[in-house]
Amino acid sequence: MSPEPVLRVVRGNPDAAELAALTVVVAAAASAPTDTPAPLSTSAWADKSSLVRRPLPHGPGAWRGSSRSR
Repeated sequence: MSPEPVLRVVRGNPDAAELAALTVVVAAAASAPTDTPAPLSTSAWADKSSLVRRPLPHGPGAWRGSSRSR
């Protein structure tokens, strides 16, 4: 008893080179990794967002608040 073929031509009459090309494409698609690794997260020590200055407050007394850290 022979196993069922994996690929079956349902329309047309491909030659041996066309069947070989199709087989290579299907085999490459089947062996390609499906999972992409998760991106590495940046640690809090390496996070540069704490170095970015917050916007200065507006309005009366804003000059006093501009020198105070929050």
